[in-house]
Formats: sequence, structure tokens, C-alpha cells
Amino acid sequence: MNINSLPTFLFIILFLNTMPYSSAYGARIVLLGDSITQMSFSSGGFGAHLSDVYQRRADVFNRGFSGYNTLWILELLQTEEGRREIFGPPDDSKTDIPSGAVRLVTIFLGANDASDSKLNARQHISVRDYRANLKKIVQIARTSCPHAKFIMVGPPPIHHEARLKYQVDRYGKEKASGLLERTLSLSGEYSKACGEVASEMKLPFFDVWKEMQEASPEPKWHEYLSDGLHLSRSGNEFVGKRLEKIIAEKVPEISVTPCKETGLYGNSSSKCDDIPHAGPWHDAITDPDNYQSLFSPKKQKTCGAEEEK
Repeated sequence: MNINSLPTFLFIILFLNTMPYSSAYGARIVLLGDSITQMSFSSGGFGAHLSDVYQRRADVFNRGFSGYNTLWILELLQTEEGRREIFGPPDDSKTDIPSGAVRLVTIFLGANDASDSKLNARQHISVRDYRANLKKIVQIARTSCPHAKFIMVGPPPIHHEARLKYQVDRYGKEKASGLLERTLSLSGEYSKACGEVASEMKLPFFDVWKEMQEASPEPKWHEYLSDGLHLSRSGNEFVGKRLEKIIAEKVPEISVTPCKETGLYGNSSSKCDDIPHAGPWHDAITDPDNYQSLFSPKKQKTCGAEEEK
């Protein structure tokens, strides 16, 4: 096909179809995971932190499924409805923002897969199958979200004493088994496997298991966990800040630089190269009688106090 012979309007359509959906509030970030992700929008959660970072630029979607392992996530993604629920409709959708709007996907799975094969056979997935499932999940996500970047996140460390205490608190002393259905060594094996998959697929990897222990050595690292498994407020803060840093290092084009003076992510001095902000910043509206042009789509992409000077 000779592109020079195409009518102008058809060339524009073809060109736009190769570009990510980038209109303000059209961009999406998807957090895919288990209960750790599902609870990340709680007060102080890492998902809530990322929503704060991307205010007026991208909507952060919580796609955490409590209790799920990689097999169950894969089963969901292998259905059209499941893919639509997680990533959005296909790019040819006329009724909603398409999955092509997704700019970043975090895949935070393994905490349930790493359950003991005898004590928790229902959720347990072998390391071999865990690797295979992760690869398939990434492949489906890449196909569904052609413009997205991906970050693999390994399972957190397990604090034994806190898990045993959780048993007693939830079931009482008489019903608590006193046996560990999850262990530090098991979660470490799955974290290593997740890192190997990330390396093989050339994706950034956040080794929560290792970094959390190194950031606050025993006996303090367990404070990052609320029950020996799920993240506490400080653990959520740790994960949120670390994800923000990984985005800045590995996907700088969609990283948000906060205002130097205020530290805020949503004002005219904050910056993000590839994701425009919604609406002109208020300090760009300087003339109360002549401001309408600032609300045109082209102006909104660069409309800020610094750019207007």
C-alpha cells in the first residue's frame, strides 16, 4: 500500500490506531492481583497512593481478587468477559474507553500459590505451574493492552509468629491448628520464580520478599505486614513508594514528577511526558473574559502556568 496515495482522513485514522489512547482521564493503570491488591485502595493503601500520583491524568483500576491464585486469574482472563472486566473492552469498542487506553499493568500474584501443598491444597499451585501461568497471564495482558508497560511484583515475605497469632485471633485457641499453611521459605521460592519469569520476558521486577526484609531487618520487617501476610499501613506505603520509583526508573515517560515546592502531583508544576492532564490548570486561567480557548483539547495537553509564561 502506498501511504502517499491514501486520502487524508483515512491516513489520520490509520495513524491514530497505532497510538495509545491518551486523552485525559482516558488513560488507565490496572493493578492485577489477589487480596493484597484488592485491599490496596484502603486508607493508606498502595493503590490509593498511585491514584494520588496520577490524579487528573489516569484512572487507577483495582483488579485485585481476594483468595485467587494464578490459575484462577488465568481462567478469568481466558474468557472475553474476564478480559473486559479487567482491562476494558477491545480497541474497536464504541461504548467505552478501550483496553488500548491501559498504559501500565502491575501483576502482583503468588501469595496464594505459595500455600503449603498439604495444608492448603485448594489454593496451592506448584512452582512450575506458577511460572507457566504467569507467562500466559503476561501474554494475554500484552495482547489485550498493546500500549501498556508491565511490572511484575513477587509475593511478600511471611512472618511465622504473626500467622500463628492470626489463627488464634480468628478461630480461637481450640480451633487454631498451630501449623503454618504459608512460610517464609515457600514465599521466597515463588518470589524467585516470579523474578525469573520477569527476566525471561524482559519486564521490571519488584522483589517485595527480598526488598522488604532488607529495608527493615528482623525483628522490624514484620511490621510491614498486618497479619504476617497482608500489608499493614507501613507495608502499603513501602510498596506504593517503591512502585512509584520503579515507574520513574523503568517507564519514565509515564512517571509523574511532583511539584518541587509543594510535593503535589496535580498542579501546574507537576509533569508527566506522555499522559496529559484533564482540563487546564486553574492558574493558567488568567483572563476572566478570554479563557475559552484554554479548554480546547490541544491546549489542555500543554496548558499550565509554566508553559504559558
